[in-house]
Amino acid sequence: MNVKQDDSPGETPQASEQQQVLPGIEALQQARDAVEMVEQNYEDTMQVETENLSVGEEPIIEDDQDTMQEMESVAPIATNDSVTTMLVAGGCFWCVEADLEKLPGVLEVVSGYAEGTNDNPTYGNYAQNGHREVAEVSYNPMVISFEEILIYALKHMDPTDADGMFGDRGNYYSSAFYYDTQAQKTLIENLIAEVDEKGPYDKPLAVEVIARPTFWKAEEFHQDYYKRTLSSLKYKFYRNASGRDAFIEKNWPEDTSASFAWRGDVTSSNEGPWNNFEKPADSELQSLLTDIQYKVTQKNATERSYSNDYWDNHETGIYVDIVSGEPLFSSTHKFDSGTGWPSFTRPIDFNLVTEHDDYVLLQKRTEIRSAIADSHLGHVFNDAPAELGGIRYCMNSASLRFVAKADMEEEGYGTYLYLFE
Repeated sequence: MNVKQDDSPGETPQASEQQQVLPGIEALQQARDAVEMVEQNYEDTMQVETENLSVGEEPIIEDDQDTMQEMESVAPIATNDSVTTMLVAGGCFWCVEADLEKLPGVLEVVSGYAEGTNDNPTYGNYAQNGHREVAEVSYNPMVISFEEILIYALKHMDPTDADGMFGDRGNYYSSAFYYDTQAQKTLIENLIAEVDEKGPYDKPLAVEVIARPTFWKAEEFHQDYYKRTLSSLKYKFYRNASGRDAFIEKNWPEDTSASFAWRGDVTSSNEGPWNNFEKPADSELQSLLTDIQYKVTQKNATERSYSNDYWDNHETGIYVDIVSGEPLFSSTHKFDSGTGWPSFTRPIDFNLVTEHDDYVLLQKRTEIRSAIADSHLGHVFNDAPAELGGIRYCMNSASLRFVAKADMEEEGYGTYLYLFE
C-alpha cells in the first residue's frame, strides 16, 4: 500500500492532526463572523428608529415586543358576518355557477331565473315567459367587491354576444349585470365603457344593465351541476363543446382574475389630485409631517400598538395616505384583529398598494407601501380568520389620514362612496 510521505522538516503527527482541525475552526469562526455581521446590520437598521431623538424621548420601538406582536397570529375575534347578494347573467347558469364559486370571498352561487312575467318559473317554461338564466351570488364584501365579481364574470363569458352565449341561442342565455342602487348602476356603466376602450374584444360589449328583478331559484337538479358525480361528466363535455373555455383563452390568455392588468397604472384608473402628487424633498417632509408620521412613512418605523389614532376607530369612511392623500383602505374592510393596530382584510383596490420583501427582523415579512407616494404603511400577514379571507393588512395609523363618509365628496373622494351603498 502506497502512503504519501510528508518531508516537511520537524513536523510531528500531533502537528499534522492539528493542521487538519484548523479548517473546521476557521469555518466555525467564519460562521460566527457572519452572524455578528447580520446582527450588526440589524442594529444599524433599528438605529433608524432611535436616531435624532430628543434627550429623554422614548424611541418609537423600545424593543422588538411591538413589532413581534405585529407578526403574531390574530386572537379569536368577533368577525363581520354580513353577507351580500347580487345577480349575474352570463349564459348557461351551470357555467356561471362553476366559475364564480372559485372566487375567494364568494360563499355560494345559486342557479335560477329572473326577469320573466310568471312566478315560480321552471326549466320547462322560463324562456317562453321572458326569464333569463341567472346566478345569485352570496359574498362577503369584506373580502371581495361587487365590481371584482363583475370583472371575473365578464372574463368568463362572451359579453359581446347580444343574442345568446356560445352554442346556446336566444336572449334568455345572453349576459346582464344587475344593480340595486344608482351607485352600482354607474359602476357597471363605467366598467363596460372601460372594457370597450381597453379590453381585448373586437366589438362593443352587449351586456345589458338592468335593475335587479326578483330571483327564482332553479330546480335542485341544476344546483352544483358541475360537481356532482354523474352530472359533472356531462358538464365537462358540454362546456368543452360550447367553446367557452377556448373563447376565454383567446381573450384572457394570462389573466382571468378579478382585476384588470391595465389598472396597474393607478394614475390612469383613479382620478384625483393625488395622481399629480410630486414627493417633496426630505427636509420639507420633515416639516410637513409629525415626528412619528415622518419616521413611519419615510424610515419604515413601526408605531406602538394601542397607542395610535385608528386601531379602535369605528367610524364609516376611508383611509388615505398621510403624505399624498391617495385612497388606500375602507372602513368596510376594517376589523378588530386584537393586535392594537388598524387591520383590514384588503385595500380598496389591490393596485393602490405595492408589496415588498422585508428581512429587517431576520424573518421574511411582506411590507406594504402606497403606490404613488411610496410611503411605508405596514405589513400583510396570512393569519386573519378564514371567514374574512385569511389575510390581515396590519397598518400604521401614522401613515394614514381618515376621511369620514360625510366629507368624502367635498374632499374629492366621491368616487369611493359606492363602498358604502
